[in-house]
Amino acid sequence: MKSKLIVVSFIWLVILFVFAAAWKLWWVPSQEEAVEQAAQEAHEEAIRQTGSASKYRTQINFAYDSFSGYSIFRSENFKNNLSQKSLKVNLVDDGANYIERLKGLQSGKYQMAAFTIDALIKASDEIGDLPATIVEIIDESRGCDAMTGYKLAIPDLDALNDPEVKFILIENSPAETLSRVVMSHFGLNNVSEKSFIPVANAEEVYRRYRESKPSDKFVFVLWEPYVTKMLENPNVHDLVNSSRFRGYIVDVIVASRDFLVKDEQAVRDFIEAYLSSVYHYRNTMESLVASDAKEAGTPLNDEQIKRLVKGIWWKNTVENYAHMGVESHSLQHIEDMIANITKVLISTGSISSDPANGQPNILYYNKILSDIKNNNFFPGKENLRTESDVLPSLNDEEWSKLTPVGTLKVPKIVFARGTSKVTSQSEITLNELVEKLKTWPQYYLVIKGDASLRGDIEANKALALERAKSVERYLLNHGISSTRVKAVAVEPTGSTDVMFQLGYLPY
Repeated sequence: MKSKLIVVSFIWLVILFVFAAAWKLWWVPSQEEAVEQAAQEAHEEAIRQTGSASKYRTQINFAYDSFSGYSIFRSENFKNNLSQKSLKVNLVDDGANYIERLKGLQSGKYQMAAFTIDALIKASDEIGDLPATIVEIIDESRGCDAMTGYKLAIPDLDALNDPEVKFILIENSPAETLSRVVMSHFGLNNVSEKSFIPVANAEEVYRRYRESKPSDKFVFVLWEPYVTKMLENPNVHDLVNSSRFRGYIVDVIVASRDFLVKDEQAVRDFIEAYLSSVYHYRNTMESLVASDAKEAGTPLNDEQIKRLVKGIWWKNTVENYAHMGVESHSLQHIEDMIANITKVLISTGSISSDPANGQPNILYYNKILSDIKNNNFFPGKENLRTESDVLPSLNDEEWSKLTPVGTLKVPKIVFARGTSKVTSQSEITLNELVEKLKTWPQYYLVIKGDASLRGDIEANKALALERAKSVERYLLNHGISSTRVKAVAVEPTGSTDVMFQLGYLPY
């Protein structure tokens, strides 16, 4: 009996101990936590009751970087325009980390951002999602980016077709885009990913140039003001720069699709504020870029500023209407830009597949620009600046003095046996060539017909010339200006190919 009493007493002691422990370890802290939470809520309510309503209707976190083309985002006029629309924009410089930038749009960390079109495509492929859409075009590179090299080692783009040639550049930058455009469009079968030597920043590319020799087979792919510095060396030349082609190095404003659905008005207000600032600075971009560079701690001299501003085409309101298809004009449509850039990225191995699955239209949203145009939004009188595809005509002597740029990569043109008639399959190839030539409007084209060494050489040369002229006629009939094309027969090498060499008239 006594032992049972001891057991029962022990059990009750355990139960009391458990209750005491629970009271001390759970109930008391929970009560204290509840009291603290109530006090915190009361404090927060007091803050709300003793504050004022914000002047801003919406806040937008906008991811971008220090590129001079983005100087308008950092301007006082843009801030004032946003304030008038009750928008607060927090600019976040992520050091051009495009993957994290797109992930930020995906997660809601950012609502809007600046991208180059190629970076948007590559980042979308990398994360396997399309969380952002293009709503406006910021600018297009027009000479700001260039590929330079020593004249002795690399006289033209054809000389790049050498496994010993190395490209010194920054990955995921306009410099890489420029290099991939050249890889895709010219006959550079010996150039591969191994040809690229990525470095951390522009200063490192320039340092590599300073340490190189004229015999080094290096290509330095950079932007202003470094290009100007390198070209001060008479032994260095500009192999190609972004003023020679169109629609590949293009900066755009993108919006998170979720945010766009949630608050399209805020995106519209942002775009109107930005385009108004583009108009405001239309005649003073040099001053803005100079002050922006000085503020960033990287002051530029007058010549560097002039070349930098000349190399960037900031798109105004009417040009955005044209690019986005809101108005019908001769400017390249953004859908074609996206398709062309995607093709370059796939053909050069930068991405394995098209993240838009052959539907470039899902990467842009033109409704906002359409709406503001229909509401007669024009910040001022602006001109739609166009580029003529018609080059000055040349005489025979001038044609003979063209400086070669490089030979375009074109699949073999096939003719009906013994004739100059282009086959239907090769007509498809020539149609693609027409589109390619439209993106290189600043160069003349020499169509070179080669001939077999068998049989009657003179007859073979005559056929080679007729085949070159047949191709020339096809291009002219499909919109290529007659002033920029010349068909010739070259001294026979045994091949029966037709080659396409771009060139320019030296000044």
